[in-house]
Amino acid sequence: MSKLLSATFSLTLIFAVAACGGNQSGNSAFDEAETVENPSTNDKRDVSIAGQEENRGHSVAKRGQDAPDEDNSIENTKIRLIFDHGEVIVNMYDNPTSRDLLSRLPLTLTFEDFSGFEKMSILEEGLSTEGAPEGVTPKAGDFAYYAPWKDITIFYDDWRYSPGLIRLGKVESDVEELSSKLASMKDDFTVTIEKVE
Repeated sequence: MSKLLSATFSLTLIFAVAACGGNQSGNSAFDEAETVENPSTNDKRDVSIAGQEENRGHSVAKRGQDAPDEDNSIENTKIRLIFDHGEVIVNMYDNPTSRDLLSRLPLTLTFEDFSGFEKMSILEEGLSTEGAPEGVTPKAGDFAYYAPWKDITIFYDDWRYSPGLIRLGKVESDVEELSSKLASMKDDFTVTIEKVE
């Protein structure tokens, strides 16, 4: 009987050791599985990064499509301001605000004097201010947009730095002559703005 108990005990001990060894081996296999899965996880991360690179590439391509190409560029575009005392040609700057204005032409607006240095006209609907500077210091001959009031303006005298002001273009003709004409115009006047073809 003691032999039977001894054998049973020995078998139990062997199973226990085997089980522990199996668990160690199982842990080792689990560790291996983790090691094997980590590269797989890394692969997923790499795939994700590759996907992001693809997305970035797509974004760059999309930005490239959205960016104005030569056909959409308004470089060298001119507009004509026609009023009772003649007409003025303005060389437009290539920016989103200028492009927005050009998309609305022709326009006929009433201009009025403002503070003895500019003639202005308030638009019913504001222009785009995308990518605009915080402000500029206007000079006589500047054709500009003042975002806070939604007005376009022709400066006939220099003025101080103005937050919210965006240059649309520059008068091509003799600025001194234009300044003199505009300064002498005390009443409101109508201006037709059209693109020079």
